[in-house]
Amino acid sequence: MKKILLAIAATLTLVLSATTALASEGGIAWDKAPYKNNDMPALQNGAKLFVNYCMNCHSAAYMRYNRLQDLGLTEQQIKDNLLFTTQKVGETMKAAIDPKQAKEWFGGNPPDLTVIARSRSGAGGSGADYLYTYLRTYYRDASKATGWNNLAYPNVAMPHVLWELQGERRPLFEEKEEHGHEVKVFKGWEQVTLGSMTPLQYDTAVADLVGYLQWMGEPAQGTRVRVGVWVLLFLGIFTLIAWRLNASFWRDVK
Repeated sequence: MKKILLAIAATLTLVLSATTALASEGGIAWDKAPYKNNDMPALQNGAKLFVNYCMNCHSAAYMRYNRLQDLGLTEQQIKDNLLFTTQKVGETMKAAIDPKQAKEWFGGNPPDLTVIARSRSGAGGSGADYLYTYLRTYYRDASKATGWNNLAYPNVAMPHVLWELQGERRPLFEEKEEHGHEVKVFKGWEQVTLGSMTPLQYDTAVADLVGYLQWMGEPAQGTRVRVGVWVLLFLGIFTLIAWRLNASFWRDVK
């Protein structure tokens, strides 16, 4: 029994050490993403940011432009503001980048983002939480091919496409001893150069973009929730009626 307890203790020590090492390499807790699924202006702004900054490399091959009418945009607004090539409003949102060039530049073709917010959920939170944290934790790193690194995704191959909006920041760490190991604990950010947006404006823009990515993963989510509420109300009322009918029926039988 003593040997078993010692083995369990040793295993827990290894797990804690591995977790601490991971944290020291840049893994951080995910921030909670603001919920934007019912905010039409925010979703419209997110769609604009997606088309302007993400679709240079990433596609949304399962989303058609005309589906953006669900966000309150007219077909003419979509044509005037979100279509920049010869694409038509009924086509899917395909990236402009050549897959062969993408493989040469980044080592692989950038992933499709249609359901990225649904696929990135984990122990740290929802997929929206991950994306919200990821897009706000880039920093300059001269040792990387792109010149950028990320705290939420260390050694990321994707450059910081929103850096002109955010500016350049430097992560600040504090060295601590945990479980017998010296680790670096993330403490905050130092703004190196200013972007075209203030930090609050940038966080709001990222929240809008993440909200759009979340909406794009399931455009019918709002309808599903509304229908679900009515279904539950109907079942509740029907249950009450059935209960009273049942009581009335068995009263005579008894």
